[in-house]
Amino acid sequence: MSAAKPTPLERPSTGRRRVRTLFLSDIHLGTRGCQADRLLDFLRHYEGETIYLVGDIVDGWQLKSAWYWPQLHNDVVQKLLRQAHKGARLFYIPGNHDEFLRDYYGTHFGGIEVVENAVHVGINGKRYLVIHGDLFDVVIRHAPWLARLGDNAYEIAIWLNTHCNAVRRAFGLTYWSLSQWAKLKVKNAVNFIGAYERTLAVEARRRGVDGVICGHIHHAVIRDDRGLCYINCGDWVG
Repeated sequence: MSAAKPTPLERPSTGRRRVRTLFLSDIHLGTRGCQADRLLDFLRHYEGETIYLVGDIVDGWQLKSAWYWPQLHNDVVQKLLRQAHKGARLFYIPGNHDEFLRDYYGTHFGGIEVVENAVHVGINGKRYLVIHGDLFDVVIRHAPWLARLGDNAYEIAIWLNTHCNAVRRAFGLTYWSLSQWAKLKVKNAVNFIGAYERTLAVEARRRGVDGVICGHIHHAVIRDDRGLCYINCGDWVG
C-alpha cells in the first residue's frame, strides 16, 4: 500500500495525522478490484501538505470497455478534492491507464495540477524524481498489446480473489490475496521488475537526483541501489 512520507509534523485533535507529503499510486478507480474503502479509511486518518498522485489513479482502459463507477469511487475523488480545497498541493502524474490526461499537462482541475513528472525535496534535503514509470517499461513501450493482454489476466485474478475470499469468510478463514500472488507471478513475467527498477535508477542518476518514487508495477518496495533510493508506492487494488 502507499504510505505517508516522510515523518508527521503534528497530530490534530480530530485524530487525523498531518504529514508533509503523501504518495498514492495505482488506485485504479473504475475497476472492481479497487480498494476504495481502504483508501478512504487511510485518507480519513492522514492529511498531506502535498499529495502526489503517481499515476493509474483512474483506469481509463477498463472504463472504455465497461463502465463501473460506484459511489465509493466518487467519494475518493471528493476526498482528494477536499484536501486540495483545504490548502494541500496536489500533483497528478498520469500513468498508462490514465494516459488521456497527458494531453493536459500544466492544467489545474479543482486544485489538482497535472504534470508529466516532479522533483520532490524530502525533509532530509534529498531530491527524488516522482514519475509513474510506464515509459521505462519495455513491454509498454514496444508491445502495448501484450501489456493489455496481461492487464486482462490481472482483472480476472482480481475477480477470482473477490469470490475466493467470500468463501473463506464464510468458513471463518482469514483474508488471502490471490491478486498479490498474481502480481508477483504475472507481472514479474510481463514487466521484468528487476530490469524496470534498474532502468529507473539509471534515469534518476541521469537527472542528478538522489532517488526515484514511482508506481506502475504494483510492487511496493524501498531499497537503496548503490546510493540511490528506489521507492515504489505499491497499489490500492485486489
